[in-house]
Amino acid sequence: MAKVLIIGGGIMGLSSAYYLQKKGFEVTVLDKGDIRDNCSFGNAGMIVPSHFVPLAAPGMISQGIRWMFNSKSPFYVRPSLNGNLISWGLKFMKHATNKHVNQAAEPLRDLSLLSKKLYEDLAKEPDFDFELTNNGILAYYKTEKAGEEEAHLAKRAIELGLDMAVLNADECKLLQPKLNLDVLGAVHYRCDAHLYPAKLMNALLTYLEKNNVKIIRNKEVDRIESSGNRITKVFTGDTSWEADQYVIATGSWSPAIAKMVDLNISLMPGKGYSFMEKEPLNRLTIPALLCEARVAITPMNGCIRYGGTMELDKINTRINMVRVKGIVESIPKYFPDLHPELPQQEDVWYGFRPSSPDGLPYIGRSTQKENLIVATGHGMMGLSLGPATGLLVSQIVAEQTPELKMEPYAIR
Repeated sequence: MAKVLIIGGGIMGLSSAYYLQKKGFEVTVLDKGDIRDNCSFGNAGMIVPSHFVPLAAPGMISQGIRWMFNSKSPFYVRPSLNGNLISWGLKFMKHATNKHVNQAAEPLRDLSLLSKKLYEDLAKEPDFDFELTNNGILAYYKTEKAGEEEAHLAKRAIELGLDMAVLNADECKLLQPKLNLDVLGAVHYRCDAHLYPAKLMNALLTYLEKNNVKIIRNKEVDRIESSGNRITKVFTGDTSWEADQYVIATGSWSPAIAKMVDLNISLMPGKGYSFMEKEPLNRLTIPALLCEARVAITPMNGCIRYGGTMELDKINTRINMVRVKGIVESIPKYFPDLHPELPQQEDVWYGFRPSSPDGLPYIGRSTQKENLIVATGHGMMGLSLGPATGLLVSQIVAEQTPELKMEPYAIR
């Protein structure tokens, strides 16, 4: 039985372990923490075939510059002489074109639709109750400009075969009669779904450990040994780990791990914040995106999770409460009856989205190390794209024909 060592225990690592185990591989997952502190636990839980427009899109650069001067804005790049940021930024600018947006649309759509189908299959398994709900997402807008942008997106989505509908304010109210709205309208991304991330991750961990996948916590990889074009050992301190195939699925930490085998992966960590509040009245039943505020709101487990912001910076432990306050203040502008309290700093979750400069993930075998596969760079869609990525990783390791054409996701 061939051995596979997966570095990283987030949704990419655990999804890869799930499908590799199903194919009969002997799998070990190494994680630098206790796994329950990673990005996959605290996100908005949205499954988003609607998100076929990459972050690198026309207008994003000028918009980003304007946002940099607003302390509560949803997007921020910390000015720095960091060589990685400069290199990433130049690549981002190169890809912020209509041509790139059009080229990226189908690969992002296909990956998302495959993932959604796999989530639906997983939800039918007896050990996997993670509150998968297929009632779409509502993208609300308050301005004509945002409404025009959303209508354009919906038109393109329909051309791509995705189910969307443009709604006026009255039609929005009919969908959630208990929810007081102050909006011009919304686009109902009916192709989307949502789930409860903590239940999903815990179900995956329980299943994997029950099925002989070794989950090794609190072991940080600090060295990788190679011979020629093959990895031979991975080290965590004084302990060495050997396998036939290796997978890097370490999210925003992937560039540092890849550098240990002289592989360059262009990624920047995009910090996001979230917090939860009880919602016993169950007024919000369909997840929401607030278009102008760039805030995501998801009902889950008797609560509402509020999340947002994208801070491009080095990995750090700072919590910028001014940006959290920006999330809090945006909510009643759309939902007058929802007034979340500004949470205590210790109640704010934060995580780092591994953002590639062109908005497409990196999934595939390294051309430098023949027994290395990379699965990272999914940006804000990590949870959404986890199962599809895991399945593709398992097919690559097993040398089967992948479910999708892999060229768009190649390491670049």
